Amino acid sequence: MTKQTILILDFGSQYTQLIARRVRESRVFSRIIPYNTPAKEIALLSPKGLILSGGPASVVQKKSPNPDKGIFKLGIPILGICYGMQVIAEMLGGRVKHTKDREYGKVELFIDDNRDLFSHMPGNFTCWESHGDYVTKVPPGFHTSAHTLTTAISAMSNSKRKIYGVQFHPEVTHTERGNQILSNFLFKGCGCLGRWTMHSFIKESIDNIKKTAGKDKVVLGLSGGVDSSVAALLIHRAIGRNLRCIFIDNGLLRKDEPEQIKKVFRNMYHLNLDYVDRGKRFLVRLKGITDPEEKRKIIGDEFVKVFEEEADKVKGVKFLAQGTLYPDVIESISPTGAPSSRIKSHHNVGGLPAHMKLKLIEPLRDLFKDEVRQIGRELALPDAVIYRQPFPGPGLAIRIIGEVTPERLAILREVDRRVIEEIINAKLYEQIWQSFAVLLPIKSVGVMGDERTYENVVALRCVESKDGMTADWVKLPSEVMEKISNRIINEVKGVNRVVYDISSKPPATIEWE
Repeated sequence: MTKQTILILDFGSQYTQLIARRVRESRVFSRIIPYNTPAKEIALLSPKGLILSGGPASVVQKKSPNPDKGIFKLGIPILGICYGMQVIAEMLGGRVKHTKDREYGKVELFIDDNRDLFSHMPGNFTCWESHGDYVTKVPPGFHTSAHTLTTAISAMSNSKRKIYGVQFHPEVTHTERGNQILSNFLFKGCGCLGRWTMHSFIKESIDNIKKTAGKDKVVLGLSGGVDSSVAALLIHRAIGRNLRCIFIDNGLLRKDEPEQIKKVFRNMYHLNLDYVDRGKRFLVRLKGITDPEEKRKIIGDEFVKVFEEEADKVKGVKFLAQGTLYPDVIESISPTGAPSSRIKSHHNVGGLPAHMKLKLIEPLRDLFKDEVRQIGRELALPDAVIYRQPFPGPGLAIRIIGEVTPERLAILREVDRRVIEEIINAKLYEQIWQSFAVLLPIKSVGVMGDERTYENVVALRCVESKDGMTADWVKLPSEVMEKISNRIINEVKGVNRVVYDISSKPPATIEWE
């Protein structure tokens, strides 16, 4: 690694990604690795510091997860958070006990030593605790640096070895001064300079792509979303016309989406773009299919086949580029390094067939979504692309419950356009993670003049989220819901009822299928 890096050893905490984000907000690059990564491998990465995350396990139980003890001999500054602090205490000769009285929520923290982590901070402030175990004795060479009214050792330090532990979670917004605590570790403890920016990332990424691809050709499946768009522009800047972008119209896109994508990337950025219309081919394979997982498999399989056919037409191609993001990398393995259990097939269909023998270029695989958007701004992408809400790879097929037909697609496209238009008109589009409609497989009775009719029902779904891993339904203003409903019912033939989905993730997912 040429950049200064903080490695985060993941013990399975729900906040691990948040730690990584907080470090990056301080302009220091961070990477999450399994907790049991060997110390020799960590040393080869030359990190400026290590952070041991929290986790659901208990150090007092048998076979609790421990890092390689060799990390404490590397001479690298270490910060343990919650379970991470308890691991440090247990492994270095301290003592940890279990209590039935779990400390959870906001707690007043009192500082006993205002050096190191708590430098230039007030004597007390609110922090967020979530633990059932606690340190009863610090290891040799450590001292207590903070406490609460119920926990005598809420933070500990060994200034000489630069090893620290906090029982609370500085990475969550509920902890006052949390960012300052992390900054003290990064800059005072680890000696980081804070020079990792999106501008520096762009320069480094372009240089790496040039070295990797050389004069060989690269193909990329362009969807028009911010991830593939930013990846395409970065690679285009590096190798120019040697990048061939393939945009596959699977017939499941939103209204006028193909024309918009061609306009932006062909006309504005002059990318080498092939537009491939295979909508009829996808619909033939989807005929009569109602099972959601079967839909995904068919669409993914057909996408790969079409992409492979088109890629084979590009002479001299050696690389496949993808807009893979860091959460995709993290979620592909568990903290132990084993494959994570699958909830459902990922929305991003398409992959690399084994027999294609293409090497991968993934310039965004170290970035979170908000960082990709920052790069989009640096590259002068239009706001419509940068802030486009996530759209699933299988497209409208998983927003049509039941069989996908040309007639049902036509209805949902018209409904979708009106939903998006009104969300934009209300100046809510960039505040909402996703806003869309779902065509339900039921008919609802309605009245047209003196006649009773049976027409389609659509469900409106709007959620707010930071990364899509959890989401809450948006409390849309009633006047906005009224406008959306009136426009859909009055302007879209075949729909007579609109309902609003008020479920959160978990337990519901964002998409219905």
